[in-house]
Amino acid sequence: MKQQGAHPEGTEGTSDAASRPGTADDSAKGAAKKNRAAAEEPDFAHIDEVEGDEPLLPARVHRPSDLMRLLVGVLAVAILIGIAAFAHGTTSGLEQDINKGTGQAPDLLIKIAGLASSIAILLVPVAFAIERLIKRDGLRIADGVLAAVLAHGVTLATDLWVARAAPDSIQEALTQPSPGDIHALTDPVHGYLAPVIAYMTAVGMSRRPRWRAVLWVVLLLDAFSMLVTGYTTPFSIILTVLIGWTVAYGTLYAVGSPNVRPTGQTLMAGLRTVGFRPVNASREDTSDNPDTGDRGRRYFVTLEDGPPLDVTVVDREQQAQGFFYRAWRNLTLRGFATRSSLQSLRQALEQEALLAYAAIAAGANAPKLIATSELGPDAVMLVYEHSGGRTLDSLPDEEITDDLLRDTWHQVKALQSRRIAHRRLVGDAILVDRSGMVIITDLRVGEIAAGDLLLRMDTSQLLVTLGLRVGAERAVASAVGVLGPDAVADCLPMLQPIALSRSTRATLRRLARERAQRERDAVLEASRQAKQARLEGDAAEPVPVLEKPDKKAVRAEQRAEKRAIDEALEEAREEDLLTQIRHAVLRIRPQAPVEPARLERVRPRTLMSFMAGAIGAYFLLTQLTHIEFGPLIANAEWGWVAAAVLFSMCSYVAAAMALLGFVPERVPFVRTVAAQVAGSFVKIVAPAAVGGVALNTRFLQRAGVRPGLAVASVGASQLFGLGCHILMLLAFGYLTGTEKTPSLSPSRTVIAGLLTVAVLVLVVTSVPFLRKFVATRVRSLFAGVVPRMLDVLQRPQKLVTGIGGMLLLTACFVMCLDASIRAFGDESTSISLASVAVVFLAGNALGSAAPTPGGVGAVEATLTVGLIAVGLPKEVAAPAVLLFRLLTLWLPVLPGWLAFNHLTRKQAL
Repeated sequence: MKQQGAHPEGTEGTSDAASRPGTADDSAKGAAKKNRAAAEEPDFAHIDEVEGDEPLLPARVHRPSDLMRLLVGVLAVAILIGIAAFAHGTTSGLEQDINKGTGQAPDLLIKIAGLASSIAILLVPVAFAIERLIKRDGLRIADGVLAAVLAHGVTLATDLWVARAAPDSIQEALTQPSPGDIHALTDPVHGYLAPVIAYMTAVGMSRRPRWRAVLWVVLLLDAFSMLVTGYTTPFSIILTVLIGWTVAYGTLYAVGSPNVRPTGQTLMAGLRTVGFRPVNASREDTSDNPDTGDRGRRYFVTLEDGPPLDVTVVDREQQAQGFFYRAWRNLTLRGFATRSSLQSLRQALEQEALLAYAAIAAGANAPKLIATSELGPDAVMLVYEHSGGRTLDSLPDEEITDDLLRDTWHQVKALQSRRIAHRRLVGDAILVDRSGMVIITDLRVGEIAAGDLLLRMDTSQLLVTLGLRVGAERAVASAVGVLGPDAVADCLPMLQPIALSRSTRATLRRLARERAQRERDAVLEASRQAKQARLEGDAAEPVPVLEKPDKKAVRAEQRAEKRAIDEALEEAREEDLLTQIRHAVLRIRPQAPVEPARLERVRPRTLMSFMAGAIGAYFLLTQLTHIEFGPLIANAEWGWVAAAVLFSMCSYVAAAMALLGFVPERVPFVRTVAAQVAGSFVKIVAPAAVGGVALNTRFLQRAGVRPGLAVASVGASQLFGLGCHILMLLAFGYLTGTEKTPSLSPSRTVIAGLLTVAVLVLVVTSVPFLRKFVATRVRSLFAGVVPRMLDVLQRPQKLVTGIGGMLLLTACFVMCLDASIRAFGDESTSISLASVAVVFLAGNALGSAAPTPGGVGAVEATLTVGLIAVGLPKEVAAPAVLLFRLLTLWLPVLPGWLAFNHLTRKQAL
């Protein structure tokens, strides 16, 4: 079957002809007669002759539900093994209670149950396989056999691991002495039971209640007989079931499940069951829209007698599309901003039908639902009167008039008057028929009795949808003309990307990339023109070779070039659509609320910070459990502690020097030091590589430096600092590698680092996407940061201040860490200063890359492991790192908070 669009011009003409028999051509009449004759035959004969128009469906599909069950099974296995490893008393008590209870069972019952289960556990799967083969469903049997083979392999691997490498507590929980041989142990996992469970799960016995009931009775009898006779343990039974279940779903997800989606032929048969006489069906293509993946398949159906139909088919596979995206949204967003991630087919059918009837009752133009039906156990269909028309996305700009915009808002107003939220007012959900009437479609994900927040989210979504087509001014004006200025102003807190649809967010990101590219192109063009003008001026007025260039003239030319770049950047800078809409609304209602509403329940950065912090805390706790801090603190050298405090305080002066060295403008030094102290508070609430950059940029702007120059100065400082950091790490690593060798050969660590960098460079330059990404960023860097560095190079005293500040900053931190080590160690545990520098530089680099605020967890773990690796005892390394982090991270938080508030009151931040 070939694939067509939704409603092409030729298709609409066919629809009209079908609805008016008097105008049909001879071919249409012939087709109608043929189908009338076929309708008198049995259903199966007629289905084979129905013409359809649909792309071929894949033979197998990878279901997200299978992947979810696989992950749940793996997690359950991990939890079970964890309980067996750490709750030894619980497992022993459970085994004793079960043995005591089953020991009272009659021997005759035990023998009968064991004999019956041993025979039936093999016969039932074989009988089911024969039944499936008779019905020509051999693919499911093949899947079951593959899952059984893999489950058997997993059980063998588990038995080997438990016997040779598992802790004793796990071995005791999963095995016990065999009744037949007291010197042997029972199997940790049953090699025949897990394959049977994997087989029955993979072939889909759960969908056949009788077979499922029979097999579970057999499995329970087998487990009971094994427990009573002492050939297994409760944890072994549970682990066997989990392994079989997990392997089955892993197999199904890997190879794919047979596709049971109804085809167009099945749709035709379903339409006949509800009284229609279809002639042809063409499927709408929505594969390029990420929002419509789970909305069902849509068909345009022509009838023998009567107007055409729009049919939506919803099946389990289509309904599962986008499951992980919806689950992530439900996890991170508050409940009112999300929708159910899992619905049964019956729930989906009832919700869409209810919303269709409610929308029409509210007075909105919506497709009229005329029939519903099931298409087998795995699909349903909803039949609508044909709406016709084109979507808003497909309309040319000149056809989107002000009357059309107002009509769209009138339809939304009608829905909101009855508290109906659409939840997806994007371009393809708005149809415009030939008469210009607006029809609101795709109500399936909406809600009735919606709250104010959902209605405001609809308003903000439609504002953005229309703004993308006609601009912010016209979109806001049309909304205000229908809803009123207050209703439009109330939606501003919802005007944020996370509250918009998935496709709208993708469009906004694409537009943002295009704006950024235009700004970069404008800056590069301004820089090129300024250089060309300077070269032309030099050619017009040649300077004698022996005459030195005038420094004032050179500086004047550089300032002119920077001014031209800044002016070009200001001219090229564009506001994003959301900002334009806010400004348009504020011009009408200046007192409108603009603070974004809190829609996120958990932010990704918070989740990552929590996970990284938990890992770091676990590592530190495992390192500290074997250290006795009482005697260690009593024997600490408090003189070295005072020296570490002094070096920590000096680091803020060095940080101020490192920043001001790249700022040609005059900025107060004392206030700059206070800003660096305030950074100690900021980096606790933001990642280390982000919080400091934002604070310094804001501080320089408040100090009178132009925004573009402030960003360039901080960028130049960060870029130069990165280069110094890498050079110092290589230099100290080289010195560390030559401390214990008479030759000057570099250490293996340095060689490995250089080879790693070389491999990364080769990968980046060979992959087109990465090469383009890096080239774009480097071009923007040279357009902004490098001219600023060239300006600094004209002032040697500034350059010396910046370089000296960076070297002094690193020296202060290295000396602080070294003093912390000496405070808890002695002469026998001392290490070289070069080794301390290498450990600090590596830990600081990892801390800057870690997503946790201040690098919490990552820095502590790296420093501790690094100090132990260079020869420092664990009893000294752990408290030294804690003291260092206490002086450089935690204790400065309170002074940093005070400095932050002080600078804020002085309007310096």
